[in-house]
Amino acid sequence: MIIILMFICICNAINERQVQSAVAGGALTMSDLREQLGVATCCGRCAATAAEYLPSGRLGAHAPAAGLGTVVVEAANDATVVAPMVEEVVRRA
Repeated sequence: MIIILMFICICNAINERQVQSAVAGGALTMSDLREQLGVATCCGRCAATAAEYLPSGRLGAHAPAAGLGTVVVEAANDATVVAPMVEEVVRRA
């Protein structure tokens, strides 16, 4: 099974699952997302997309309330990651 995660903030390697998790955990504003994840602290191009995941945003109603599942790929800025970030998988047809 392949799970594709969309990056919301390229500068800080924040993906949509992390934003959804922060919103499910109580983030209500962009200030909350900035404080918890560091979204929109560099170039700011991700602010509009991240805001869509907030309860008042376009995707807010679609965000899971709890139990987002397990993290498949850790972010590059995750200090708890001790395993290699990239796993090479070779399949032959």
